[in-house]
Amino acid sequence: MRLLDLLKEVKESFQEFAETRGKGATKIADNAHEKGGLSLLTWHHFKVKLPYYKKAAEGKLDMEAAKKEFDETYKKISSDMSQIDFQREMGRLEVLGELLIRNKK
Repeated sequence: MRLLDLLKEVKESFQEFAETRGKGATKIADNAHEKGGLSLLTWHHFKVKLPYYKKAAEGKLDMEAAKKEFDETYKKISSDMSQIDFQREMGRLEVLGELLIRNKK
């Protein structure tokens, strides 16, 4: 990572981070939905992230509740799930973890 990118990351607020990530997730979800077929698994993975990014960008994400949901989601992920359920829960786990980690900065 370049020094300029590192400096930008440090200056970026949690809300700006969430807004930027939300825009990226929206683009990926929209593209996957448009493509269809097996790309719909990607759509399920990214679509579940959008409400979390929105709440975080608005400063409305309860971090204690997010930590609890992260722990609950982690425990219910299983190889016995359907592909769609697996993608949704992995997306949820990923966004919650990402926001919890970023919030520590």
